[in-house]
Amino acid sequence: MSTGQPDRISKLIAEELLTVLFGEDLTGCPVTLDEVAVIIQRAVEERAQQDTRLLETFDTVIASIHQLATPPSSAKTAGPNELRSLLGERLDAIRAITTKTIEMSARVKGERKGPESPPPA
Repeated sequence: MSTGQPDRISKLIAEELLTVLFGEDLTGCPVTLDEVAVIIQRAVEERAQQDTRLLETFDTVIASIHQLATPPSSAKTAGPNELRSLLGERLDAIRAITTKTIEMSARVKGERKGPESPPPA
């Protein structure tokens, strides 16, 4: 996380938020724009780190599936039984990769959604 000054977007969001809460002149506002902007900046940076990890995982998944989809040079001389076996192994590997990816995606979606609130009474 950044320990420097908040960026321009975080300051704009902080200003808009405080203006909504305290009015255009920020009368009665006990905090500075920078104090609020730092909090916003932390949240934005945390989300950016999560997104970077997701993109890295996506790249790994795509590279793995691409590798499995590329026939080995030995496939040219393999017989039908060897090809069936190779295809079965590769399909099992693709299924394992996609199953893990689906589970991870659901977990991330759940984390981003947060705990569900009970319905209003």
